Amino acid sequence: MKVQINTDNHVQHDESLTRHVESSVAAALDRFGDQITRIEVHIRDRNGGKAGSDDKHCMMEARLEGLPPMTASEHADSVAAAVSGAARKLQRVLDHALGKLAH
Repeated sequence: MKVQINTDNHVQHDESLTRHVESSVAAALDRFGDQITRIEVHIRDRNGGKAGSDDKHCMMEARLEGLPPMTASEHADSVAAAVSGAARKLQRVLDHALGKLAH
């Protein structure tokens, strides 16, 4: 499963961010690994350089073979919390969608 990370100009895209995103995605979505071709992660700071609560936003999009993309997003006080929350939500979206296909 390929993970592609996109950030805006106000989020520092460094090695620690990459590690956190990849570990959050792996923890939440590894069991779907054979069905997911790519995960796109979009992270942005809604307030730019200014401080604020729930101003970090993460949207994850899972690309699955033969299905339309599935998405989940999370707003949080930190980038790490937004990424972790979006990964958990995407796990629930995939559980629901792929569970329906199995029945």
